[in-house]
Amino acid sequence: MEACLRSVSFADQVVVLDSGSTDSTVQIARSLGAEVSVSPDWQGFGIQKNRALALATSDWVLSLDADERVTPELQLEILACLQAPAFDVYSFPRLSSYCGQYMRHSGWYPDRVTRLFRRTAARFSEDLVHEKVLAQGPVGQLRSQLLHESFRNFEAVLDKANRYSTAGAQSLQGKGKTASVGKAIGHGLWAFIRTYFLRLGFLDGRMGLVLAISNAEGTYYRYLKLWLLQRGARGAPGGR
Repeated sequence: MEACLRSVSFADQVVVLDSGSTDSTVQIARSLGAEVSVSPDWQGFGIQKNRALALATSDWVLSLDADERVTPELQLEILACLQAPAFDVYSFPRLSSYCGQYMRHSGWYPDRVTRLFRRTAARFSEDLVHEKVLAQGPVGQLRSQLLHESFRNFEAVLDKANRYSTAGAQSLQGKGKTASVGKAIGHGLWAFIRTYFLRLGFLDGRMGLVLAISNAEGTYYRYLKLWLLQRGARGAPGGR
């Protein structure tokens, strides 16, 4: 959190929306001059980000997660862009780390993310996970990259795979999707092939293989959990 907030020290207003953390996040954010609000009734990433967006008062918004950092090069490009903006919405490449290694293949780069926009020109989708910016017009492209310290160790990989596969299964169930054990295996296998071969994960070395396997596992867990949710619904009183 501290590194994230220090990387946006150039902002006129810094808003932090906490979802009920039990560590020192709130204290750190306030000590660095952020306006902190707490919204503990977690309803998903999309809704939470729209809540944060509603707290912003400036014309332009730069949305970041706590594990992201604006590089000095991106800061300069953003400030120059806002002097005479050609678009109302902008994206930039994101370079993400995986257990200590920055991944330049495997579908992880350039991983353009849309995060800079006029407050009135975009909002976030209300997806439970993998929310995205819904822009009202064309999206301009900046060249400088955002850093994403996504997984510091493998414990974080396993924890996120568990949490995101649960949320992903719930999201798929809400959309009326169905699954089976066979579908779970098939989707997991395809995730490995896509990451390691089609997206050139083998060029990331041994860590590319590790990432491809963990992507396959996360995808498998998501569809397996959806199948188990369906079984639970059928076994409930009144279920079919």
